[in-house]
Amino acid sequence: MKYYIIAGEASGDLHGSNLIRELKVQDTDAVIRCWGGDLMQAAGGDLAKHYKEMAFMGFLEVLLNLGAIFRNIKFCKNDIHAFNPDVLIFIDYSGFNLRIAKWAKEVGYRTNYYISPQIWASRENRIEKIKRDIDSMYVILPFEKDFYETKHHFPVQFVGHPLVDALAAKQPAVNQTFRKENNLDSEKPLVALLPGSRKQEVKKMLDLMLSVIHDFPEYEFVIAGAPSLDRDFYTPFLDNPNVGFVLNKTYELLGLSHAALVTSGTATLETALFKVPQVVCYRANWVSYQIAKRIITLKYISLVNLIMDKEVVKELIQNALNTQNLQLELAKILEGPARLEQTAAYDRLAKKLGGPGASEKVAKAIVTRLRLALEEVKHPE
Repeated sequence: MKYYIIAGEASGDLHGSNLIRELKVQDTDAVIRCWGGDLMQAAGGDLAKHYKEMAFMGFLEVLLNLGAIFRNIKFCKNDIHAFNPDVLIFIDYSGFNLRIAKWAKEVGYRTNYYISPQIWASRENRIEKIKRDIDSMYVILPFEKDFYETKHHFPVQFVGHPLVDALAAKQPAVNQTFRKENNLDSEKPLVALLPGSRKQEVKKMLDLMLSVIHDFPEYEFVIAGAPSLDRDFYTPFLDNPNVGFVLNKTYELLGLSHAALVTSGTATLETALFKVPQVVCYRANWVSYQIAKRIITLKYISLVNLIMDKEVVKELIQNALNTQNLQLELAKILEGPARLEQTAAYDRLAKKLGGPGASEKVAKAIVTRLRLALEEVKHPE
């Protein structure tokens, strides 16, 4: 059977790669074409377009790149038509994917969504588009099932969070070996800096994160370079001997880190699952922030706090994200009761995420439903 998968970010590439592997287990004849990244390609997907070509962050950045976005949409529709898949699988990336889903449903393709659009955070009226255009939805956050089924009467399947499997598959780094290979200090405890994966956000965040390094000379601050950006991009931030760098080795770094400063997003949950105390950071350009705060209705911006429905990790947002506050909040989690409270809450968080096997559950469900649908076409009653 033929599968067309669309993911538009680094996290989608990770979860898409694990899904591809499981689809190939469930369907040994699977032919898969995809939008994603190096991981999805390595897992066996035929890559139509790399997510690096689609990484636009924030409302203003999207407006400035509308031409490229519309060209991508046109290319995607033509590519799907040429491939003629048995099913489309959308992974997060809602602004793009919901547009493709509308067209796909109109022309008769089967549509599945894995990792729900975050309509519980903003623009909840998109539920009508989802009901109209999506055949099956697989959600990964525990509160999403109640949101869709109880509030909006749209059946979904909760499969657990794929990060549980992704992290379990990572072997712990050997401390001294990893440090030596990446030119890190052999003795200082590490503070991981996770500034995001898009150029716009990394530039905003790293100057702020690095502004506190002189307050903590006994720690080494290590930038986690994203696979979507070249090493040369980070060179201007590496002129201090107390700043280290690793490229595409975030999990290995978190496995050794004492604390972390993390840009809001999936990375906050990854950091929590590694049991690393963190401060969550977020700053957008003024226009994007003014728009966002008017349409986003959530109490928190980090997945950790959203899932736990309480402030487990400190969130420094927009003007609150400054050197003084970063220094204060980082000091709290390096040692003392705040550090212990976070790690204890992380244990409770892990239990809420539904255990391992998300990719396997999704693949089994998609393949089973697709086989039944194709059988009905062959043998209608």
